[in-house]
Amino acid sequence: MSHHWALIWTVKPGTEKQVEEIFSNYQSPDRIIRDEQGNEKGKLLGTQVFMKDNTVVRVMEIEGDLREAAAHLGKQPQIRELEARLDPLIETPRDMSTPEGARQFFMSTAMRCLVARKLEE
Repeated sequence: MSHHWALIWTVKPGTEKQVEEIFSNYQSPDRIIRDEQGNEKGKLLGTQVFMKDNTVVRVMEIEGDLREAAAHLGKQPQIRELEARLDPLIETPRDMSTPEGARQFFMSTAMRCLVARKLEE
């Protein structure tokens, strides 16, 4: 069963075009979520990123636990590069340089999904 989660944060006013450019060019991470021993724990099924003014919302559909997904994504080179480019533009400082820092950011900005529907054709 999959779950939708969203992360919300703000970027410094005036940096919106830079943020849009960063997101338009980043590479997808490994979609298989693994624990420290390399065992498959879930999957990243999809992501979307939205921005209104200087508020950014990143929506993810995952199979598995959000904490494990956050730790997994925090180790991915593509995500680490993306986050390093975003760090100077984010209003509230964060530490995305470690899996623990990534997990903390995910857990402090996570929004749980109340409704997610897929319409059958």
